[in-house]
Amino acid sequence: MDINDLTYKIRGAIFQVHNALGPGLFESVYEAALAYELVQQGLQIRTQVGIPVSYKDVQLEIGFRLDILVGDSVIVEIKSVEKLADVHKKQLLTYLKLTNTKIGLLVNFNTASLFDKENLIRIIN
Repeated sequence: MDINDLTYKIRGAIFQVHNALGPGLFESVYEAALAYELVQQGLQIRTQVGIPVSYKDVQLEIGFRLDILVGDSVIVEIKSVEKLADVHKKQLLTYLKLTNTKIGLLVNFNTASLFDKENLIRIIN
């Protein structure tokens, strides 16, 4: 599947979850619902994927975890905050770099509308 088609399907699932649940819940609820929706669409996913970090020749056991990895090619980072901050974008970009993944979607479910471009952001590594 083309990466644009894949991100289109993921975005559709994000909208379905948001329409069904609305804002105001914990990130873990949105993650579970989105994971379910993505699997129902036939996509291969992994949740809470550990991210290894190397410093010089040492593997650091620091516990970074990305929320959802779709088809080993798209990271979905879920937030439920008043407003996305630059640090959230930087976090996803760092995850993309550490995992050598090209595309990430950053979504803030704690909003009245996901049509605002500041609540659903595509980030390219």
